[in-house]
Amino acid sequence: MRRRLAPVAVAVAFALLLAGCSNDPLAEQYREGSNKNYIAGDGAVTEIDVSNRDEPIEFSGTTESGTTVTSADYAGEVLVVNFWFASCAPCRAEARDLQALNERFDGKGASFLGVNVRDQTDTAAAFEKTFGVTYPSVIDANDAAVQLAFTGKVPANAVPTTLVLDAQGRVAARILGQLQERSILETLIRDTIAEGE
Repeated sequence: MRRRLAPVAVAVAFALLLAGCSNDPLAEQYREGSNKNYIAGDGAVTEIDVSNRDEPIEFSGTTESGTTVTSADYAGEVLVVNFWFASCAPCRAEARDLQALNERFDGKGASFLGVNVRDQTDTAAAFEKTFGVTYPSVIDANDAAVQLAFTGKVPANAVPTTLVLDAQGRVAARILGQLQERSILETLIRDTIAEGE
């Protein structure tokens, strides 16, 4: 009798294990077989109250044009940081909205900076030309220095992710995944700019 129960117990345990994975987005993406090679966020928005923000983020990187950018370059203004790469479908879907907001806030208290997590310069530049993106992007694929600077603030594999940094360089808001509505990010930027007024 015990020998017959052992296989049944193993089967039940395996079924429970699989059921436990059914709510796991990474497991679901693997089962889909989409070969995206990244974890997609769900567009969830997180706002961080001023009193709960961590220390300012300090970073340095080289853009697709060969220019060095640092967090100090954006001191005193709101900075929108978008993590992306060219073959990421949600990155492509949100590119024009990000560019439109970049144009709207240019010279009005907020700047935009991309962080390309996978591509080399030529691929990033081609993407920017295709989607009319005019703000710079750090090419971070080789050393992941900018990604490391944001460790603890951004899930390592969630692409795209958009962060709004306040005038002190602290993370004020995060959109994990594709921007669902342009107005969402616009409101986050306006609210963060208003903190300093």
